[in-house]
Amino acid sequence: MLLISKTYWLGMPFNYKGELPPGTSCSPVYLQAHDMRGLHGLFYQPPEGQREKTGVLVMHPRADFTRHYCIPGFVAAGISVLGLQTRCINNDTTAIHEDLILDVAAGVKHLRDNGCERVVLFGNSGGGSLFAFYQAQAEKAPADRLAVDPAGKPTKLQAAEMIPADALLAVSAHPGEGHVLMGCIDPAVVDESDPLASDPALDMYNPDNGFAPPPQPSQYPEAFVARFRAGQRARVERLDAIARRYVDEAREAESEYKASKGKLSFSERQAIGRRAAFEPVMTIYRTMANLHYTDPSLDPSKRGYGSLFSERPDLMNYQYIGFCRQVTPAAWLSTWSGLSSNADFCANAAQISCPVLLVNALRDKEIYPGEAKKMWDSLQGDHNTFLEIDAEHYFEPEFGAQTAPDVARLMAEVVPWVQTRCGG
Repeated sequence: MLLISKTYWLGMPFNYKGELPPGTSCSPVYLQAHDMRGLHGLFYQPPEGQREKTGVLVMHPRADFTRHYCIPGFVAAGISVLGLQTRCINNDTTAIHEDLILDVAAGVKHLRDNGCERVVLFGNSGGGSLFAFYQAQAEKAPADRLAVDPAGKPTKLQAAEMIPADALLAVSAHPGEGHVLMGCIDPAVVDESDPLASDPALDMYNPDNGFAPPPQPSQYPEAFVARFRAGQRARVERLDAIARRYVDEAREAESEYKASKGKLSFSERQAIGRRAAFEPVMTIYRTMANLHYTDPSLDPSKRGYGSLFSERPDLMNYQYIGFCRQVTPAAWLSTWSGLSSNADFCANAAQISCPVLLVNALRDKEIYPGEAKKMWDSLQGDHNTFLEIDAEHYFEPEFGAQTAPDVARLMAEVVPWVQTRCGG
């Protein structure tokens, strides 16, 4: 059953199309974060005589942005770009955002060490909340940075070199992966161990609740919308409790293991050690259930029917591909919990002082006008800019097209903005 949107049939929609500007230098880089985790990327530079002293870093918590669509436009303007993968490329099972921003720090430092006196963060999609989190922490004195992650594990942020960026571009950025999931997690799931068990009263794909056969628009009663949203929050609360129970059990076993040294036989102590070493993985089923996918009257926009991943979210909801399918308890709390994650764009944006360009794609199927407004309202100062462009989430062209006119329109706005604020 082929349910994935055709947006993905020809490869990743966020990769650039066509050739790089003549004379572009593209070099592989290998960096190490503060905790010695290895990172791979591609460093794009204009011809030496045309290079400005501004560099752009483009990243995503798990997607490979080393061929991101923003790269040719910046390089053509004389601006170097580092497309850097995080430690969790294509798999965020163990993604701890408090660790991922150490990867961002390594990227910023590389640009500074290679002739870029000013660094701009290009945060597309999940890169927006990742970079806002980084910038908020980087602007703090080391002693004021987060000492522990949401699972209670000590971070390395206070000892790491974290150079603040000079500007942030938040392009089709969302409020944070936890907030995205809070909006699309299926509250009808009644048993996390039985993904097919369902509460019909909370099922948005149940015709009795207002769902219409696709692609007809659905219309949900106001009372159902309220129950549905409350059910989503309740499920996230339950998952938070499960994650914290796993974390607490491992921590208690580790303390017991340390205290038992010299007091128990090897076999007895080994049994405790196994419990302490155990790293469970939580499987989160059915995460494609946002009422906005099928009811265009909710936070109206120019978006089409369905989700970023599929035009049949009612069926895609049961497939493997989707947000947050498998995570460790610590990764759930740090990245995907809308109640516990620190990677909250609005909370972090309110703490940063650098200029921000916030770009909202009007046909985005995952980010809606109400969310974009909240994000804009969270920014402080009069040095920020809000821009709307009639485009899809990744500014991708029509299926099969060889050029991306929406990317060209975007970069025609973005490049001058960067040049004005960063001197080229």
